[in-house]
Amino acid sequence: MLRTALHEIETAEELKKLISENENVMVCCGRMGPMCIPVYDAMEELEVEKPNVKFFSMAFDSPEAWIVRNDQACKGFMGLPFTMYYKNGKVAHATTSIQTMDKIKAVLKDKFNA
Repeated sequence: MLRTALHEIETAEELKKLISENENVMVCCGRMGPMCIPVYDAMEELEVEKPNVKFFSMAFDSPEAWIVRNDQACKGFMGLPFTMYYKNGKVAHATTSIQTMDKIKAVLKDKFNA
């Protein structure tokens, strides 16, 4: 279990439900390591600023995280976290490794107009 202020997705079915029920979803699938924590911190801050985007975390080592780890958009990813952006139930963008606040904001603006 991750210890962030974000809602943590525990199952593949829960992720499917959340992306089907919400127009704009960002999911950070990682661990509590030095590359992941800055992304969680940015998401916690952005959660307040961007009410039209839903922000979630998912533990990379959970068997249920196969849904992110095996997604075609993550093919070739090597570094954690794997960050997925879903628009209207479909993958809109995916990133790997540490992301700065500016990079995350740029993706949110480009993919979600947020």
